[in-house]
Amino acid sequence: MALVPSRPLEWGSAPHPGSVARGGPCAPRRSLAGALCAPSLALPAMVVAMFVLGVVHVRAQASRIISIIPATTEMLFAMGAGDRLLAAGSYDRYPPEVERLPRVGALIDPNIERILALRPDLVVMYDTQTELKRQLERARIPIYSYTHRGLADITETIRSLGARVGVQAGANALATRIERQLADVRARVAKSPRPKTLLVFGRDRGSLRNIDASGGLGFLHDMLVTAGGADVLGDIRRQSVAMTTEMLLARAPEVIIELKYGRSDTAAEADLHVWDALPSVPAVRNKRVYVLQGEEFVVPGPRVVLATERFARTLHPDLFK
Repeated sequence: MALVPSRPLEWGSAPHPGSVARGGPCAPRRSLAGALCAPSLALPAMVVAMFVLGVVHVRAQASRIISIIPATTEMLFAMGAGDRLLAAGSYDRYPPEVERLPRVGALIDPNIERILALRPDLVVMYDTQTELKRQLERARIPIYSYTHRGLADITETIRSLGARVGVQAGANALATRIERQLADVRARVAKSPRPKTLLVFGRDRGSLRNIDASGGLGFLHDMLVTAGGADVLGDIRRQSVAMTTEMLLARAPEVIIELKYGRSDTAAEADLHVWDALPSVPAVRNKRVYVLQGEEFVVPGPRVVLATERFARTLHPDLFK
């Protein structure tokens, strides 16, 4: 993940249930020649220098951080920078230590006044929050822009964010561990048949209306493939696909997995009976319709390994006895 000088990195479009980002402003420029010709002016230890196109950009490590994104909040705690967080977003729930932090809004309702009052030296925010970005730039508060993308981008973001914050060792170790664990899951299912799978992340309760499913883009699709499934909508290059009954019958999924993001939905299992209305669908006929609950399915952060393993256990139960 390359760091681009002079402005926050921009990476993709609006966030969706499925992704990842990077970036952050740079400190005032210093010429490469000036830096090299003044050996007596030693840089402090708490400074990160970046050499890009012959220009040195110097940025102090961040120690007063606000993260309003659940994924990046989890990343910061997991890489060992949780004690640097001043505040978190309204929907940040993990790890449990985040509960002690004050809340400053989220994607559509950031509390700009409170953010400014906390005097952060870095705000981790969605790239699409243009008004918040404008206000922070006016106040000369550094930002790190985040955008959802695919599975591989999660570890790229961890490394980039860790470098920006100044905990590269912890971030690199975390990213490497996640990549190794995902590779282990991939290897374990490699020789097994891949069932055609439909991932559903939304529909009307008690009916098969307004079904939203994962298409062939995004971290949900990538996790499913890593876990040994064949995405029945993989040819549709979108993160979200609105399904119709006709599409369900035509695609004929062999496995249907519904995702529930709340901490507990006791009625979710009982609601699966609505699929019985489509007995010709192989997943229904063979009783392979499941519900998986957990915030790890909507937060593309360090728990992505847990989510991928749960997919793999559902798709290939014989391999995980």
